[in-house]
Amino acid sequence: SRSCVATDFCSLSQGGQAPEVTGSPTEKAILSWGLQLGMKFSETRSKSSILQVFPFNSEKKRGGVAVQGDSEVHVYWKGAAELILESCTSWIDKDGSKQSMTPEKVGEFKKFIEDMAVASLRCVAFAYRPCEMSDVPKEDQRADWVLPEDNLIMLGIVGIKDPCRPGVQDSIRLCAAAGIKVRMVTGDNLQTARAIALECGILTDPNVSEPTIIEGKTFRELSDLEREEVADKISVMGRSSPNDKLLLVKALRNRGHVVAVTGDGTNDAPALHEADIGLSMGIQGTEVAKESSDIIILDDNFATLVRVVRWGRSVYANIQKFIQFQLTVNVAALIINVVSAVSSGDVPLNAVQLLWVNLIMDTLGALALATEPPNNHLMQRPPVGRREPLITNIMWRNLLIMVCCICTLLYSSYLWPFCC
Repeated sequence: SRSCVATDFCSLSQGGQAPEVTGSPTEKAILSWGLQLGMKFSETRSKSSILQVFPFNSEKKRGGVAVQGDSEVHVYWKGAAELILESCTSWIDKDGSKQSMTPEKVGEFKKFIEDMAVASLRCVAFAYRPCEMSDVPKEDQRADWVLPEDNLIMLGIVGIKDPCRPGVQDSIRLCAAAGIKVRMVTGDNLQTARAIALECGILTDPNVSEPTIIEGKTFRELSDLEREEVADKISVMGRSSPNDKLLLVKALRNRGHVVAVTGDGTNDAPALHEADIGLSMGIQGTEVAKESSDIIILDDNFATLVRVVRWGRSVYANIQKFIQFQLTVNVAALIINVVSAVSSGDVPLNAVQLLWVNLIMDTLGALALATEPPNNHLMQRPPVGRREPLITNIMWRNLLIMVCCICTLLYSSYLWPFCC
């Protein structure tokens, strides 16, 4: 049988004890499984050399590598199972023999892919094709070499489980209670995306259809007006590209929504930059993604976003409390002094008393309000609209009531001696 050469690294730890696998989660899962099966990656790589690497492309959903053995060159491809399958004209059976890819066999492979996708497994296919030495460019010309993607030979399909992290379901439920709609935009096929969304709580009905769950190609082919109408209803977008994510962000913003986007890849940078709030991953995120984002999630955990929202709402609420407190005290003092000066020619609050109010009482009171920690009640409020004023109608009502109370009490205490 053929050995597929991964584009990541597999190395032995210090002392040659347990093998250590480094790279992306997908690569680590595949290489770790290969080690469990007894594959000798070191021996395979020592007998071959890499001629050209085609990094994984989010548009084509595949990555490739050209490898030269003793006397032959093979081009290996790894990517989305259904897309790799479309490029295959034959397959390798369990005995290592090459068989022609018949329509019946294609249907069988598609059934395998669908069954794994329903079980929320990410389907990754491996294929290769031999390449004549005469078709391989010279070393100084290989930078422009486009690896052939047709007439591939199917090696196999792997289903990778990408489980939800602990706390993701609770976090999505809290977001829903806070008026935040979580949408999943993924490169996985629709069946896998549906299963994962059901598992983590983004979807509650397994029988949803378009436009609640939609394919990236279908979304990008819509007109601008149609995209804006559909964007409000989308919960899951499968087989999407980074450009589809950008189109979704633009459509939601045009509808007046405040949009936050998470991303970790270089191709996510346009969507992160376009969104009102860009959140990149601190561990898996690339430098380009981090530079294009506003917030970096250091632990790559979705549950952290709930804490970000809670603290953000707490800061906003504390600012409102601070403003309301300051306006109440200063407006009350202003009204008392102005009215008293006009009516009696005297002011009840002299300069020293006003300084005391502004420098001591205001400072301590505002500091206490501004540093109030967040509470769970904040996550039960609807989000603040893009055009909603900082000083709300309720704040104006509270301000007027408190000013009236303060003025009444101070005037009563000021006029009481004269009445007696």
